[in-house]
Amino acid sequence: MENNFYLQGGEDEMEFMPIIPLNEEDDANADDQPFPEELPLLPLRNTVLFPGVVIPITVGRDKSIKAVTDAYKADKLIGVVAQKDSNVEEPTVSDLENIGTVAKLVKLIKMPDGGTTIIIQGRKRMKIEEITTEDPYFKARIKVLEEEKPAGDKDFNALVGSIKDLAAQIISLSPNLPSEAGIILKNIENPSFLIHFVSSNLNSDIKQKQQLLEISNIKARAELLMNLMHTELQYAELKNKVTNKTRAELDKQQREYFLQQQMKAIKDELGGDNVAEVKEMQKKAETKKWPAAAKDMFNKGVEKLERMHPSTPDYSVVYNHLDLLLDLPWEEYTQDQYDLKKAKKVLDHDHYGMNKIKERILEYLAVLKLKGDMKSPILCFVGPPGIGKTSLGKSIAAAISRKYVRLSLGGVHDESEIRGHRKTYIGAMPGRIIQSIRKIKSSNPVLILDEIDKVGNDQRGDPSSALLEVLDPEQNNSFYDNYLELEYDLSKVLFIATANNLANIQPALRDRLEIIDLSGYAVEEKIEIAKQHLVPKQKEMHGLKPTSFKMSDAVLEKIIADYTRESGVRELDRQLASIMRYQAKELVMRGKLKATVTNNDVEKILGRTRYSNELYKMANMPGVAVGLAWTYVGGDILFIETQLSEGKGELKMTGNLGNVMKESATTAFTWLEANCKKLGLTVADFNNKDAHIHIPEGATPKDGPSAGITMMTALASAFTNRKIKPYLAMTGEITLRGQVLPVGGIKEKVLAAKRSGIKEIIMCWQNEKDVTEINPLFIKGIKFHYVKTMQQVLDLALT
Repeated sequence: MENNFYLQGGEDEMEFMPIIPLNEEDDANADDQPFPEELPLLPLRNTVLFPGVVIPITVGRDKSIKAVTDAYKADKLIGVVAQKDSNVEEPTVSDLENIGTVAKLVKLIKMPDGGTTIIIQGRKRMKIEEITTEDPYFKARIKVLEEEKPAGDKDFNALVGSIKDLAAQIISLSPNLPSEAGIILKNIENPSFLIHFVSSNLNSDIKQKQQLLEISNIKARAELLMNLMHTELQYAELKNKVTNKTRAELDKQQREYFLQQQMKAIKDELGGDNVAEVKEMQKKAETKKWPAAAKDMFNKGVEKLERMHPSTPDYSVVYNHLDLLLDLPWEEYTQDQYDLKKAKKVLDHDHYGMNKIKERILEYLAVLKLKGDMKSPILCFVGPPGIGKTSLGKSIAAAISRKYVRLSLGGVHDESEIRGHRKTYIGAMPGRIIQSIRKIKSSNPVLILDEIDKVGNDQRGDPSSALLEVLDPEQNNSFYDNYLELEYDLSKVLFIATANNLANIQPALRDRLEIIDLSGYAVEEKIEIAKQHLVPKQKEMHGLKPTSFKMSDAVLEKIIADYTRESGVRELDRQLASIMRYQAKELVMRGKLKATVTNNDVEKILGRTRYSNELYKMANMPGVAVGLAWTYVGGDILFIETQLSEGKGELKMTGNLGNVMKESATTAFTWLEANCKKLGLTVADFNNKDAHIHIPEGATPKDGPSAGITMMTALASAFTNRKIKPYLAMTGEITLRGQVLPVGGIKEKVLAAKRSGIKEIIMCWQNEKDVTEINPLFIKGIKFHYVKTMQQVLDLALT
């Protein structure tokens, strides 16, 4: 098998020369050809040639080329020695090793670039006895060295076997060695050649190889080779370990890089890139001061966003959610203004009156100043329209230097409006509370919940129940919005709800509110409001600010009394606007204005008087009484008319009355019948007559117990044919025992009576405390009668 590698035939037949051993060293063949005593020398820079081994060498030095060429032309034998220092370009005799190898020139190839490559095979080890010539190249007298071979030594055979195994291991660990080398090794049977072949291919330095070559005893050479091979194996193993580790890391990096590039290519192909958007978001997040839960959610969302393509439907959902997280003012608060005098000044400047509310706000500020931290109260301003509840909220925000945001709840009938929709729905968005906080960029604004009594509810849920969490100071520090999917702290928000009618607010919600009643304005208050706020505002709105025409208190009172019937000042504002438009037209057409607006001017501009107190003078006939009513737009007066006719003692009621009111009328009728003797009547008077009670303005629904004494007085007046005192009004609930009970809405009712020109009012003695709360200036000229029994009412009312 080994002989397949031996070069048979002449040099002319060799078209291809494999760079592998051509044969194993054969003593018989070697002895066939005696070596000459003198041989040309070929110094090798970085190689040691061993007997039997074939190597290719590129010859570059002129001396070497000449030596090789001459030897090739002669017997093709040449002495090959290693240089002691491979860096020496032109070696001298002292630079050459003493022991070398006799080599046969197998082939000489002239290269296209002018260089010469030779293929040589080592034959025998040799020793330089003497250098005979140095020019044109080295020639030396040599002595061939014989090998000392151990005969039948088992240790030597074991050594050879170990060398084969070690060589096989080194080949398997060295990726740059071809696998064929292992096959060649297995097929080498000559121990001497095996040692030379392995030594030649060993990755050791020149000095170690030279040391191997110089050892005559082949066993000793094998032992040294074994030591060198062990070192080589350890080095190969270490190198392999490091290479594998590095390759694994590189493979991972390359894989990630490759995947990233692929992903980028796919994104580019699809169009759109979100890298800039994501980076911008991350940059914003760095400066954000927010809770750990929000930060974690944001980081997860960003990771998800990075993996998504902008064109996917979920991309916008995730993006919008992250955008909301960034926009919300987590733990961002405005600094409160604790100057109570300044706050009071601002409140007084913006609104006339309303002392109760102003006191409450100043108390809150005082506690906040002393304690530094306090759960905000949840206030509810209840009162008729047009008295400035909503604008008062804005004024409070200005007084304490907080941001102001208004949330209109009128007509809201979906729970999601408060709590938000889940992100999974198309078009989902956060609730109105979170939206308002996001818009105002502060976590402690004054938030007006306008018209809280007009919240609707249907199959989509009950918003007022959702508001329970928002308006509970114990719960709203962890308000959960379905869209945000996080808890948000609303405990620092100053909630102010406004309502016209408390009865329409759900009881559980009403329980959470601190109710502050705002009654309507008296005429005197309206005059002040008009002078301080409405007239200057309307002048400015109509371009009349530079003009100096005046409106006296008497003129303003006429407008209020004759052209408006309201608790607030909205209608008054509209009437003043009409006057200002007329004045603007006059100024443009005539170029000047009168210095003052008179009563005649008012009638000319606004037309004939709309409301008149003459009505109460005309109504003075038996069976007609004036009652006081409370409506959500303020107090009002109403007539109760009673007419008797022949019949069977029946009681009819018309005028769109509610059940409570009908029951009051029945109670009054029964009490009068039971106490007819006190009135100078008989039971027959009741049995033979039918009574009909009618309350005008039939289109307006009316209900409640407060017209009890009025209906009783009207019936008594009709049955006794005694008139009721003029300019007298009354309010109170009745019982079958003849007692008068207290009713609510006294301030509104009394102010309505004053507006209407009433001079005397009858009410329950327990309502006296409500009257004392009204500014005496506003009720000047009204006489109050406080009663305990229904008989007292009749004694006072009937002439």
